[in-house]
Amino acid sequence: MVEVHVERSRVSNPIDFDRDGRQAGYLRAPLSRNTAGWGIVEIPIVSVKNGAGPTVLFTGGIHGDEYEGQIAVSCLARTLDPARVQGRVIMIPAFNIPAVLNDTRMSPIDGRDMNRCFPGNARGTFSEMLAHFLDGFVLPHVDISVDLHTAGHSGDSVPSTNMHYLPSAAMREKTMAAAKAFGAPYNVVFWGVDEGATFTSSVERRNIISLGTELGGWGRVSIEGVRIAKRGIENILKYMHVIEGTPVTEQCDGSAATQHMMVRDPACYSFVPASGLFEPANIVGAEVRAGRPAGWLHFVEDVDREPLEVRYERDGVLWMSAGPGRVKRGDVVGVVMNEYRDPAEG
Repeated sequence: MVEVHVERSRVSNPIDFDRDGRQAGYLRAPLSRNTAGWGIVEIPIVSVKNGAGPTVLFTGGIHGDEYEGQIAVSCLARTLDPARVQGRVIMIPAFNIPAVLNDTRMSPIDGRDMNRCFPGNARGTFSEMLAHFLDGFVLPHVDISVDLHTAGHSGDSVPSTNMHYLPSAAMREKTMAAAKAFGAPYNVVFWGVDEGATFTSSVERRNIISLGTELGGWGRVSIEGVRIAKRGIENILKYMHVIEGTPVTEQCDGSAATQHMMVRDPACYSFVPASGLFEPANIVGAEVRAGRPAGWLHFVEDVDREPLEVRYERDGVLWMSAGPGRVKRGDVVGVVMNEYRDPAEG
């Protein structure tokens, strides 16, 4: 791990990460408000440690309307027996608790997307303060981070793990091996639209294995997404030899393992050129073709205005699709993935 000097956090932590056994408590993040000048926000955290071994971090709820990870990490945090563990497991199931309780992607306190606030700022907004704590005071203990997400209210997704394309071949191989062990149907290696301030990027800057997930969306709890999340985080503990056992990776369709995919360039993203009511042409997981409709943008408030066709620019499999019916100009309504080929190999 890379040593990084950080300013003292304003978030207080009751957990001694070096102590054996199970510890459960609440991070206390200060929030002065009209009714409580010395108010705090409490964030659940659990650490389970037994002897020497790797440290695994599981986080959920960085976006408040993404539920499957919150459920899976909460279940593990309640039930993980320290006697099963060789190493350490840190679990924060609902990190952005104001957004979690508000059922929104963005924080209701400062209006920020926490996953665009890393590495954070101790003296910044509430979201920046939380990001600073996670980056500077949790990550230095960690060997592998699994941050569980879905598409929330903004879309739907094929159940998958995901990772950035990493310049280091060794780290790419380690991360892809961890994704295979997690055992989602797909692992997507992607070049994102705005990734530099994400939690994943913070983890990678410290040379720590970083996995994300996309396990559903449309603002509801996916039964299959929860199943994959619960199995996947247990698989990671087995893969890291923190608990005994072999990862179970068989897929519902009978395939034996995760399929590695990629989203390599901006042409994989379909954006709408105007605001309107979007009618999608495909569901996630469908094979799509460049030049074919991703959907139609309707202008129902204009009686004679014809719908506008939005097209795919790449052949492939639809990884993510639009969530809300009404969209705004610049919203993504489809992301296409292809079979993974390492660009370094030509």
